[in-house]
Amino acid sequence: MHNTRDQAVANPTGTNAAVGPRVADHDPTVSPLPLMQLSIGFWSFKALAAAYELDLFASLSGTDGRTIDELAEILGAGQRPVELLVTACASIGLLEGRDGRYVNSALADEFLVPGKAHHFGGWVQMLDRRLYPAWSRMTEAVRTNRPTSWNPDEQAHLFDSEDPELLALFWEAMHSLSTLTARELGVHVDLSASTALLDVGGGSGAYDIELSRRYPNLRATVFDLPPVCEIASKKILAAGYEDRIAVTPGDFLADPELPAGHDVVLLSMIMHDWTPEQDLAILRKCFAALPPGGRIVISELLVNDEKTGPPAAALMSLNMLVETVGRNYTAAEYERWLHATGFVDVQTMTFEAPGANGAVLACKP
Repeated sequence: MHNTRDQAVANPTGTNAAVGPRVADHDPTVSPLPLMQLSIGFWSFKALAAAYELDLFASLSGTDGRTIDELAEILGAGQRPVELLVTACASIGLLEGRDGRYVNSALADEFLVPGKAHHFGGWVQMLDRRLYPAWSRMTEAVRTNRPTSWNPDEQAHLFDSEDPELLALFWEAMHSLSTLTARELGVHVDLSASTALLDVGGGSGAYDIELSRRYPNLRATVFDLPPVCEIASKKILAAGYEDRIAVTPGDFLADPELPAGHDVVLLSMIMHDWTPEQDLAILRKCFAALPPGGRIVISELLVNDEKTGPPAAALMSLNMLVETVGRNYTAAEYERWLHATGFVDVQTMTFEAPGANGAVLACKP
């Protein structure tokens, strides 16, 4: 005697046949491959981060290449894991294979070798050690609307009581990012008629150094918190611009006014950290500090007005959820705020750089 299940298997076309869930026809024009690429995106980053931490790129710089066995010995690791890591790095454009030996790609040799002028390693380390763990708690951040890269219950702000080593990594990362971004800003925003620039929240002074290098008649002032000004002073001295770039300690949120005597104010990668109300307060202080005819420049990764992208700006905006109380704003939002604070002749310039994709400019009447 057979049970119902046995009958169903034996006579699948009969009236007692078991009926499974109906599977919808697959649309052949829609592929899951993009989802696969999104899902494994962290593989590429972690390969990069591990290779940098192991000094792989430094070990290959200035050589005619090394074999897997040679690299295993240099890195103090086994042949198998080194081969897997090297193969992965070659597949994503960080290394090149040449007759059984591996060399840095032009990209890796330019930006991932410590000591090089455009060293980008601090950014990689900061992402890996500070932001990667914070992003692993993204669901928590969405549910609570609270940062996960620091503890608001125990810290007054992002930099309060931060691990000094991680804080040093952060500023080194931002200096590298800002240096490359400032060069593009200088190309697309003409400051040849400006004589004195106030860099509000100027960080390490990277923008001031690069803009002073491009515009010989320009003098600049970095305005930031006292500990940050110490970093800026060292960077400015190392670049040889201490006679043209001043450093003024202050707090652009807490201080009632900004330093006067400048005909252009720069807000570079600052506004995305704060709420719209705080940004409006910053803009009002900028307006008050400028003379008639003075200009303001806001350099940011701008989200498009439809709020559908681009990816770099939209994902950076999501990063603000685990880092700050802000987000990346649109050019239209900045235009409204600038008009609300009294500025005129608002225009947006677009370009591509590591830390910004455009700048919003306006004048004080």
